[in-house]
Amino acid sequence: MKFLKISFIFFSLIFLNGCLQTTALLGPGMTVATTGNILQAGFQYGANTAIKNETGKDTLEHLQDAVEGQSKSHKFKIKFTDLVEKKFELTREKLKLN
Repeated sequence: MKFLKISFIFFSLIFLNGCLQTTALLGPGMTVATTGNILQAGFQYGANTAIKNETGKDTLEHLQDAVEGQSKSHKFKIKFTDLVEKKFELTREKLKLN
């Protein structure tokens, strides 16, 4: 039974992955349904629309790009630091030989 549930979720994700952009009201609709707070749902929809108009991306895409940018910057800093440390060690070894 567990395998059936997992396979259903897996195939649903494969076949329904293009439906994310067309369901812009799904989040605010769920907010209204679960909390009953129409004002909060309106603010959520307004914020999503503002982000879409400003960046041209959905909220999820914008968040993914921001996280990827930070990750790439962090990896670059680590690689650069390693490179500089290796160059210092090589220079020290050359100076000790002379």
